[in-house]
Amino acid sequence: MSDRKFQRRVEDFVCEHCGAAIIGSGYTNHCPRCLWSKHVDVNPGDRAAACGGLMEPVALEGSSPAYTVVHRCVKCGEKRRNRAEQNDDAASLVALAGKAQ
Repeated sequence: MSDRKFQRRVEDFVCEHCGAAIIGSGYTNHCPRCLWSKHVDVNPGDRAAACGGLMEPVALEGSSPAYTVVHRCVKCGEKRRNRAEQNDDAASLVALAGKAQ
């Protein structure tokens, strides 16, 4: 295992929540269409998490343009914060912002 806290990993994937085909940039953490993620990392890009559960977007924090999507793993309950990206679906971000915490 590497000592680095971040490992850039360019990977394409199919979202396990909505089925969208996603072309990864090396910084892609979640589906830009539905905002769901997958619990695969201990540190970004290391793929060292054994859980593998889907991570539901549960909150939107911050202010424009530096929003953060809060994810909670539906399998183990761990929470993670990840930067919202420019290509994230605006309607999904608005819907997330309106969710009660």
